Amino acid sequence: MTDMIILDGGMSRELLRLGAELKQPEWSALALMNSPHIVRQVHDEFIAAGSDVVTTNSYALVPFHIGEERFEKDGADLIALSGRLAREAADAAPRKVLVAGSLPPIFGSYEPENFDPTRVQDYLKVLVENLAPHVDVWLGETLSLIGEGEAVRQAIKSHAKPFWISFTLADDSVQVAGGEPKLRSGETVRDAAAWAAGSGAEALLFNCARPEVMRKAVETAVAVLGEEGVAMKVGVYANAFESDTDDKAANEGLHATREDLTGAVYSRFACQWADAGASMIGGCCGIGAEHIHTLADALRRY
Repeated sequence: MTDMIILDGGMSRELLRLGAELKQPEWSALALMNSPHIVRQVHDEFIAAGSDVVTTNSYALVPFHIGEERFEKDGADLIALSGRLAREAADAAPRKVLVAGSLPPIFGSYEPENFDPTRVQDYLKVLVENLAPHVDVWLGETLSLIGEGEAVRQAIKSHAKPFWISFTLADDSVQVAGGEPKLRSGETVRDAAAWAAGSGAEALLFNCARPEVMRKAVETAVAVLGEEGVAMKVGVYANAFESDTDDKAANEGLHATREDLTGAVYSRFACQWADAGASMIGGCCGIGAEHIHTLADALRRY
């Protein structure tokens, strides 16, 4: 597919593979503090694998992971560093590569109940201002409820860059068995897609959920966008977590990853998503450069 955009994969496990320290609660932010050259190496490896987009390693640069005191003291500098490293890698690439500025859930992954609309802009402002000089597009990612998407939309309004919104999906046994696709908040993908249709976003994606639930979400989103008469890209980047994530806080330990989800297996899922209408595909937690290399080859020959 010549119009397919290949995204990158998950940062954290690649950092670990290349020798960076990875522990909670700081998670991938530790590499920016202790070994930023490895962050750059991860970006380079994803580009070599075929990624058309690299995402800034700013996901854990929120008080939820690094604490309020460190965020106030060092947050702006670390965020700017994450932007520079991604920009340097993209500019060194032998082809055009975009930099996506990661705007994460401020109050915790998979924890929509903690969302605080009265405080969210205070933190998003720091991320946006310090990433802005380095990124080509904003990526609000792993958002568990529509309100988080709206917060991102508001945060980037003063910066004339396109934005993408990516929601994480409920992926329990009901959804895997074919239940109506929902966000982790319980809101439906249909409602999220209807919101996205009027948001001004250039793309609606689904990430950080099991591959098995993604196709139905893509089909639903494509149908809703068609009903709304909105031309918007739809994308997927699934994770490789074992099916035990819903009952664990995001900064308590490292989730186990699936041994069965090889590059070939993940690529078969990717082709299914493309069949359903996805035109942006990559990987999230546990999906590494080897996966991206295999799926890029498969999708470009598809």
